[in-house]
Amino acid sequence: MIYHLCGEVVLCENDFAVLDVGGVGYRLTVSQNTAARIRANIGKTLKLLTHMSVREDAVELFGFRDEDELTAFKLLITVSGVGPKAAMSILSVMTPDRLAAAVCAEDAKAIAKAPGVGSKTAARVVLDLKGKLAKEFPSATNGVVYEEMGQAPSGGNADEALEALIVLGYRRAEAMQAMKGLDPSADTGALIKAALAKLMK
Repeated sequence: MIYHLCGEVVLCENDFAVLDVGGVGYRLTVSQNTAARIRANIGKTLKLLTHMSVREDAVELFGFRDEDELTAFKLLITVSGVGPKAAMSILSVMTPDRLAAAVCAEDAKAIAKAPGVGSKTAARVVLDLKGKLAKEFPSATNGVVYEEMGQAPSGGNADEALEALIVLGYRRAEAMQAMKGLDPSADTGALIKAALAKLMK
């Protein structure tokens, strides 16, 4: 089992990335959220966590930027009717924290927005994973987090600041809450400083 790969990012599309590891190019299927986070790292060395899917007709590597996404992916594929592709589809339209929040709020409609995921499958995700996701992502049990997470600024400097907060050890939900209400046009350093001020209160 390959736990992670560390190499140069040579290609990144919406649903896959290629890492050059020791002269070997590994193609990893990734979520659109992960693709958006690593696209700026073309030509740089990056580590991606992995999950290997082995079928009779194919062996496929899935890549993840952080433990949260890998954890959510592994839980999703335990649900009947949710394979690796469907799990990636869900993680492309919502972050792990948003998924956990939607499941805890029994919002199957939000999950069903993922391409290829019908309402019955979404309902099954809610039924099977409510307790498990709440345990893995405790912040998602806070209804306020679910209502407000999508209101954090995004794009450009805001995305860089969010990633910096996560690198500093804050969970994505905490970081997004701290970013809420900040001016997305501010420079990255100012955004990080303002968010940290909120987190340290």
